[in-house]
Amino acid sequence: MSAADKDPRSVRPWRMIERRKSRQIMVGKVAVGGDAPISVQTMTNTPTTDVSGTIGQIRRCEEAGVDIVRVSCPDEDSTTAFKEIAKAAEVPLVADIHFHYKRGIEAAIAGAACLRINPGNIGSIDRVKEVVQAARDHGCSIRIGVNAGSLEKHLLEKYGEPCPEAMVESALDHARILEDLDFRNYKISVKASDAFLTVAAYQALSEATDAPLHLGVTEAGGQRIGTVKSSIGMGNLLWAGIGDTIRVSLSAEPEEEVRVGFDILKSLGLRTRGVNIIACPSCARQGFDVIRTVETLEDRLSHISEPISLSIIGCVVNGPGEALMTDLGFTGGGAGSGKMYVSGRPDHNVTNEEMVDHIVEMVEARADVMRKEREAEEAAAE
Repeated sequence: MSAADKDPRSVRPWRMIERRKSRQIMVGKVAVGGDAPISVQTMTNTPTTDVSGTIGQIRRCEEAGVDIVRVSCPDEDSTTAFKEIAKAAEVPLVADIHFHYKRGIEAAIAGAACLRINPGNIGSIDRVKEVVQAARDHGCSIRIGVNAGSLEKHLLEKYGEPCPEAMVESALDHARILEDLDFRNYKISVKASDAFLTVAAYQALSEATDAPLHLGVTEAGGQRIGTVKSSIGMGNLLWAGIGDTIRVSLSAEPEEEVRVGFDILKSLGLRTRGVNIIACPSCARQGFDVIRTVETLEDRLSHISEPISLSIIGCVVNGPGEALMTDLGFTGGGAGSGKMYVSGRPDHNVTNEEMVDHIVEMVEARADVMRKEREAEEAAAE
């Protein structure tokens, strides 16, 4: 059974997501917008002046598959450190600039692939021109980042409170400054900690511009509630085809943001990185400890980047049917053993004691074959 035959989106039109048409920009080597894959971002939380600590955090995010990493540059010492960090990073870096235009210029020179900056917040038009020229000279894109918690005073006076209309007006005002300077290599975000406000703002913005959109529910909270809130907010937007790059904002380690981001995209069929484990919640019918098994497999298979689907089902009620739709599967049986499925078909029996090691070996072997095939295709394309 081919991968195309087994791809639910290839045979089930009701699972198709038609993405909003946006123009494409480049963040370093990563395309954002257009028909490019939706990229996953995170942000370091170490002091940027702690070069080794920041690089170490970026490495862990790279191992988790991150596409783009944002690094805060609040002062000149940080932009000085940013230069060394950018040289060490294997993914493009976004320099987070808030109010001081000189930090934007310094970060562009230091190797930033993108500047997160609101043009209307950094002073006179001459200062904006300097930052835009630095971005143009050094191949930087710009992210206009509007947050509900830091809207301009005149917009709060006009609308009375943070609302979708105020956020969109802020974003378009900033975008107009760049457009007037003939700079279109920018993306926009309109984030709020309230999922309803976030969704409404992005829906309105998506109809007002063709700029690529960076999605996020800002300050979403700890890992559990933040994951839920981000999944609801961004999931609604992504389902509607809105969004070109995402960041899950968690009070957790950055690599956890990356994993959740990929899980959200994977759940919607928008990215397929890593092992997608389909597992039952378990019940009295289970022929093995499903919960502990899945926990162990998630940990032991976290290094796999090739897209592989794996079903782990406790009994034969749903096991064979779920295995039909996955690359590999294990269904619990009786007498301390269960059935392994390969490409949807029953293949062989495995004891519960050997099950985890055996599944890991089969997934790694399949991933190795897929990797070699992919590398051969890439080599042939060159």
